Amino acid sequence: MKKVLSKTTRLNRIYAFKNTVLIVMCLVFMCSCSNDDDRAPSVKTKEISQEIKDLIHFRGDEKAETVMVLIPGGPSTEFATDFVDDLAPIFSPEGILTVTVHQAQTLNPDIVAGTDITLTQAASFNTQSIEMLSNVITYFKDQGRTVYVLGYSFGAFVTQELIANKGIDIANKYLIISGRLDINDVIWQAAAEGKNGYFENGVTPIVELNPHPNVIERNYNRISAELSMNRYTQLFNTIEDLSSITYIYGDSDEAVGSLTTNEVQFLESKNTNIINGPGDHTTTFLNLIPQGLEVAFGIVLQ
Repeated sequence: MKKVLSKTTRLNRIYAFKNTVLIVMCLVFMCSCSNDDDRAPSVKTKEISQEIKDLIHFRGDEKAETVMVLIPGGPSTEFATDFVDDLAPIFSPEGILTVTVHQAQTLNPDIVAGTDITLTQAASFNTQSIEMLSNVITYFKDQGRTVYVLGYSFGAFVTQELIANKGIDIANKYLIISGRLDINDVIWQAAAEGKNGYFENGVTPIVELNPHPNVIERNYNRISAELSMNRYTQLFNTIEDLSSITYIYGDSDEAVGSLTTNEVQFLESKNTNIINGPGDHTTTFLNLIPQGLEVAFGIVLQ
């Protein structure tokens, strides 16, 4: 599997790993939370409003004091209900409500079908997705709940765009897995043209010569490109402290590439918690998510 910002379409979709290790984790591991100090001691919550239910898929106690918002790989027109269904059993013993939020293309799949979209249209779709995500998070935070955000692959870029647009305090803490702050120009520019790319050995960007033959895949690439073109080291530079973020990356990530020295140094300068391993795009998630959950949210898998 190579081809990057379309692999934030296929490989990045959670279905690439949902039938493997995560299912085993759900069956074998029990979780406990050691960071209870992050949670409000007495939260008066209620059942989720229908307006919010129309935007989300969820599992767990509707009145739970902690909400885990999962942002999957993609983009895709398929609503990532399996992402929640597979991970919720890990969190439910601690009373965590597990949620994923619709994106523009999951609410209306027709927007990426039929004809090629422009980068401007892709930006509009991503703006809609960020607004829905922000509205859901704000809804729960306004009730006094603790909100954690976990973004993987394309979801990592969505999480970064959320922070860039809404501020670091929009949620309580973040776990960003297999993303990039400043992805190579040649990769996002190719994706903007509907082309596929990947990183050989997680370092060298390789671009296919021709656009993807499938219009939907070309449009997925453009939606990815519109986020990955952003320089998050610049957008985050005004944020003094990023210690609420835990960032996981793999040295041989063929889909988005490994973080560069400059990206790592930037995160370190902002007090970000960084977890690094030798894995590719998928194995980085599978191998490092237990450590990531503990460092980011105090969730210990035993």
